[in-house]
Amino acid sequence: MFPWNKYRSKGRVFSGKTGAEGGHPLTGKLPLQPSLADNLQHLLLLLGTSPDITIRQFEVGSSRTQVAAVFTDGITDKNMVNEFILHALLIDMDDRSTQDTTADKPLFNFIKTNALMIGEIEIKKDWDGVILSILSGDTVIFVDGCTEALVCGTRGGEMRGVEEPSAQVVIRGPKDGFTESIGTNVALVRRRIRSSHLRLTTMQVGRVTQTDVAVMYINGLANDKIVQEIMKRLSDIEFDSILESGYIEQLIEDNINTPFPTMYNTERPDSVAGNLLEGRIAIFVDGTPFVLLAPATFFMFFQATEDYYQQYIIASAIRLLRYAAFLISIFGPSIYIAAITFHQEMIPTQLLISLAAQRDTVPFPALVEALIMEVAFEILREAGIRMPRAIGQAVSIVGALVLGQAAVEAGIISSAMVIVVSITGISSFSTPAYGMALSARLLRFTMMISAAILGFYGVAIVSIIAIGHLCGLRSFGIPYMAPLAPLISEDHKDILIRFPIKNLFSRPRLISQKNTMRMGESEGHAAAQNIQTGRKSP
Repeated sequence: MFPWNKYRSKGRVFSGKTGAEGGHPLTGKLPLQPSLADNLQHLLLLLGTSPDITIRQFEVGSSRTQVAAVFTDGITDKNMVNEFILHALLIDMDDRSTQDTTADKPLFNFIKTNALMIGEIEIKKDWDGVILSILSGDTVIFVDGCTEALVCGTRGGEMRGVEEPSAQVVIRGPKDGFTESIGTNVALVRRRIRSSHLRLTTMQVGRVTQTDVAVMYINGLANDKIVQEIMKRLSDIEFDSILESGYIEQLIEDNINTPFPTMYNTERPDSVAGNLLEGRIAIFVDGTPFVLLAPATFFMFFQATEDYYQQYIIASAIRLLRYAAFLISIFGPSIYIAAITFHQEMIPTQLLISLAAQRDTVPFPALVEALIMEVAFEILREAGIRMPRAIGQAVSIVGALVLGQAAVEAGIISSAMVIVVSITGISSFSTPAYGMALSARLLRFTMMISAAILGFYGVAIVSIIAIGHLCGLRSFGIPYMAPLAPLISEDHKDILIRFPIKNLFSRPRLISQKNTMRMGESEGHAAAQNIQTGRKSP
């Protein structure tokens, strides 16, 4: 029997660590035993009598050797297990079929090289790797008399298919989006970038969950130092659970004390492909459709993939509109509060008279008015998101109309404040990145309070502090406000406006430092010279 007591630690509690760090008191790096019965008994001791752990025992060959196949129901492709593993192993294998294999373990080698009709096969010698493979959806084959196990790649089960992204909808462009399967997500990107330079590195992160994480980049475009830094930060994560890419983002970002996102997330494969071609690195996390992109800059969050599928004049106008809406979402209520409280001389006389008449019956100052409306609007927006989709949108719209009208009629809020808050709320929806929109919503309240205290001077002070904070941020060593701070004039072709595609001949200088030219070397230099001299390309 297996010497359990030899490996037990008195009073030891499961810590979530694995391998040499301690791990499960019965797992760690313990080797497999020659006896199949001992291995199965130890397996049941580790995993318990869970009904989803399937153990299929049978005899193979003329020697009637005991073999067991173990897999987890629900996360394993049953058709693959039945057709390519069990069916193959149940074929009668006599001694003649194994006489050419290695003498010490003929049946094991024959199964590995001849019997299994499956592409992905790996050998495991310790319980740490065996348990992780079973719980990941692979099928593990034990052979009586062998201290090794065969791991067959049979991951599958029920999962959501490829659908249109719900958080990043475009009018023109691909309609496929990432799913919760990391294999499917990687394949969606490989379908777009058919290059031998595309590199993929995988690892398990999370001491308990052992979540699959993949890092993808294009060799020759991505900065090697940034790739190494990302790999180092991922390997240094000491956390029990990684359930979504947001865990990874918060654990490896440069600065956690900032409301602004320093890593970009997307569920669109074409967006990931475009950023990989600029020299960025993508981080895939199993179990979530959101892929992380690093390094990120401030202006990335205002660029939509649809910008590159339309004519550059239209794309540039829409992008400028996004920047204007972002500024309105931050400064809209604060400018109204400052003007109506401290700087009435800046308001036209007729408009000032109208605003004074509206506020004649309002018992609260402008700041309290704005806070009441903003908090109510945020509650309605959050309720609309959390409620079922069929009624959530209707509740948020109807609730805002009814609440605003009732507040005006009751004399609690002025009509002008309702208009200002409504325009501000609508403007916040125009930001393509949800994380940046959340940052604007938080900064808006700070601006409102400063405007109520010092007027436009308060707004200016907070704005200077915010700009200084943005200029001090880094995303894996890359300045957050590049290419404006530091100033890189060559990269201004795709910041506030978008130049024609044929003029986007260079990649961002700080992101891709190896190969900065999108075109061929001669074409890129010729285009650069033509742009500088004002001549047309031949």
